[in-house]
Amino acid sequence: MARQWMNCGINHASFAYAMTTLGSSMINNIFSFYYVKLFLNKYNISEAAFHQSQVVYMVWNAVNDPLFGYLQDNSRVPCCSQRRLSILYGAPLYSLSFLIAWFPWSTYSSGDWLSGLHLTVALCAFDALLTFVLLAQCALFAEISSNHHNRLRLIKYNQLASLIGSSSVLFCGMVSTNMENFKAFQAFTVLIAIISCICMMYTGIYSKSRFDSKIYELIDQECADKGASKTACSLSMLKALTWQILTNRDLQLFVVMNFFQVFILAFFNNFTMIFTEHLIPPDALPSLAKSFMYGAGFILPQLLVLSSQSLLQSLGYYKIILFTFILEAGMAVLMFMFGPQRYYFLAFFLTINMIIIQAAFSLFGLPLADIIDMDMQKYKRSSPLSSMVFGTNALFTKPAQSLAPMIVLNIMNHFGYEKLKDVGQDALESLHSVMFYLVCLIPMCVAILQVLAWRPFSIRNSHTVDSKYIDT
Repeated sequence: MARQWMNCGINHASFAYAMTTLGSSMINNIFSFYYVKLFLNKYNISEAAFHQSQVVYMVWNAVNDPLFGYLQDNSRVPCCSQRRLSILYGAPLYSLSFLIAWFPWSTYSSGDWLSGLHLTVALCAFDALLTFVLLAQCALFAEISSNHHNRLRLIKYNQLASLIGSSSVLFCGMVSTNMENFKAFQAFTVLIAIISCICMMYTGIYSKSRFDSKIYELIDQECADKGASKTACSLSMLKALTWQILTNRDLQLFVVMNFFQVFILAFFNNFTMIFTEHLIPPDALPSLAKSFMYGAGFILPQLLVLSSQSLLQSLGYYKIILFTFILEAGMAVLMFMFGPQRYYFLAFFLTINMIIIQAAFSLFGLPLADIIDMDMQKYKRSSPLSSMVFGTNALFTKPAQSLAPMIVLNIMNHFGYEKLKDVGQDALESLHSVMFYLVCLIPMCVAILQVLAWRPFSIRNSHTVDSKYIDT
């Protein structure tokens, strides 16, 4: 079968890997884009319940990544230790968990406690299955090949899949009139959940890791060296491996930079629709144009990454990522100088920020894969700690997904956003001013902090090395 794919000009390993990206991007983008507006505006969740749900989600979001990472790297159960089986068995539950948010458990009144419980369950269930499936896929990225050219090919296929999957936001907005037709919205999410499950299960059936046959060697070697019981060995090995990962200087720098990237990405994903509706009048930008704007923010990042393949080969990811931070800060300064009345430039600014931030984020698998390679070389491991490295990164960066909506919502509520929902007040000037300051100042400050964190990163020339170790 693989030979038939190659005759068609398609690399089967890359295609199989990218099918999980296709399925997950369909549901992830819809979830992140719509859930905040749904619970705030339709389910009428109170600010206190929203914050409580986000705190629970923040803790669970951070803890489950290293737990699943250790489980997948060290378990002897095939559905956990083999990447493709983790995806195969996790995909149906992942798609089902996506649907929890879109179907209310009751007719919610304003401030109903049940809506808070609903949000908590929806966030935690969705994130748990997302983590289990996508950690396995992230590990596959590092383990399919160590060759930079092959990894760029994986990114190419990945972005093509993400490009197609991200269109779900555009079509969802058009079918449901940006969620105004809620029945149509619910029907569309069910259809997307089914399609995404099929796509991810394809990866689970056909994808392979170079280290599937070596999955137990590291555990056996460590335990044999220590001559300890399985429980004592497991605990001591976990402590030793975690310390080795945490003391990696490049990983520390990457984690700080990535924390702010996750924060700003959540900021734009959760609030772009709200900012657009309040800061850009309907007569300046009609609903259909806004749908295309939202869709562009999820579709064009993939086109940008695909068109940057030659730059990634010649310049490497380090310089490109650094440039995006400088560009984001410069655009924020210009937007602040122009002011909130330049509606078309504001729409352009919001869209371009979503595109650049998501495009840069799509490249983060490359530095993490290089960190995994360097860790494997340094400690002479028989197989890489891919899931543990990705899980450790997530431990410190995932809380930003909750912090962003909590902080922004708290600021907006201080200036009347919560009262606006309930009462429909006409005094909007102060709220709109605060929204505009948030749109400009948060990206500006975050980009500056990212430049400071990213500049000392030392792995800068992996694009000039054919292979750091021999693929087997």
